[in-house]
Amino acid sequence: MADQVETLDRAAVRSWRNSVLAIFALNGVVLASYLGRLPQIRDDLRASTLQVSLLTFGLAVGAVVGLVVSTTLVARVGPRRAIAWALPALGLTAIGAAAGAESGVYVLTLAPLVLLGAANSITDVAMNLSGADNERGLGRPVMPLFHAAFSLGTVVGAIAAAVIQASHIGVLIHLAVAGGLAVIAGVPVVRPLPYFAHDADDHEPVSATERWAVWRDPRTLAIGVVMLGMALAEGSANDWLALAMVDDHHVSKPVGTFTFGLFVAAMTLGRVIGTPVLARFGRVVVLRACGGLAFSGLALVIFGPTWCAYIGVVLWGVGASLGFPVGMSAAADDPRLAPARVSVVSTIGYIAFLAGPPVIGALGEYFTILGGLVVVLVAILVSTAAAPAAREGAVIH
Repeated sequence: MADQVETLDRAAVRSWRNSVLAIFALNGVVLASYLGRLPQIRDDLRASTLQVSLLTFGLAVGAVVGLVVSTTLVARVGPRRAIAWALPALGLTAIGAAAGAESGVYVLTLAPLVLLGAANSITDVAMNLSGADNERGLGRPVMPLFHAAFSLGTVVGAIAAAVIQASHIGVLIHLAVAGGLAVIAGVPVVRPLPYFAHDADDHEPVSATERWAVWRDPRTLAIGVVMLGMALAEGSANDWLALAMVDDHHVSKPVGTFTFGLFVAAMTLGRVIGTPVLARFGRVVVLRACGGLAFSGLALVIFGPTWCAYIGVVLWGVGASLGFPVGMSAAADDPRLAPARVSVVSTIGYIAFLAGPPVIGALGEYFTILGGLVVVLVAILVSTAAAPAAREGAVIH
């Protein structure tokens, strides 16, 4: 893999980078388009809260299956082919879920969502792996920029969903456009990606036994711990920040929504400025600094007065911004085992996204939402302690 990357000229590597940026952004647009129309999907299906939860659970099941499949798939066919298949599948399944919702048939919505979760996971692993390979080709950190493109894609998708919802345009028409964008744009954006598979390089092919053995590798699991804490820091804000501001800080609903927007903007900014910061200070220093910012910011939100909470949200957003991209880069340090390691740390990170919200919600039932967020403070501390595992050039056993 390393030899193949070195054979590409600088213009090809830059074109590759731009392609990966577009793929991350498209992924964010499609996901935000679906999530932004979830209230309308619920109304179209006349679904109860439990039924909506089962839709989310179906999406999660598909995501886990996709992560397991991606370990072997990406290693065998390479990131380019995996993205070429999975990105259009992401768009088509989003359209299928919208069609099911408009038909009012619950199972016709649930089934495409399971497939959507799988397609998203495969796309996620493949695009992160391609991004990590591109980092090596450029010789400098760029992974935060890729994740910033995803954040910008979600912002664009969410804003578009709000405008389209206000215009009373149906879910099917909306997601046909958003999903169709992934299907149609998938061809030109994938074309600049280099055509190679991780098993087809100057290393010996990786056996299935070696891929599963990665789950016992101490460094990989430690990187997963970094991802777990930072993913929980990010995911808990996505699900609970606006409600916590309204219910516990007693602000209005528009202000609560604005506060969430402030968090997303801070996280996007952190990912944009993270590239030169990583190049100067290295992963471990940056992860420790991010952990400190996230911990301090969340503590201000939980324990401080309302005016301090806004400052805390900015610190929290910047602090949560780099854990996922840096963890992906660290997991891909060894090109031979990169697909397996990226899949493992992605799976651990997804556990936080999937399990974190209900845990915090359950604690919020007995205490407050802010009280439930204390568990995130603990996770951030553990994640920060594991930061040395992401050191550049660390020995992989």
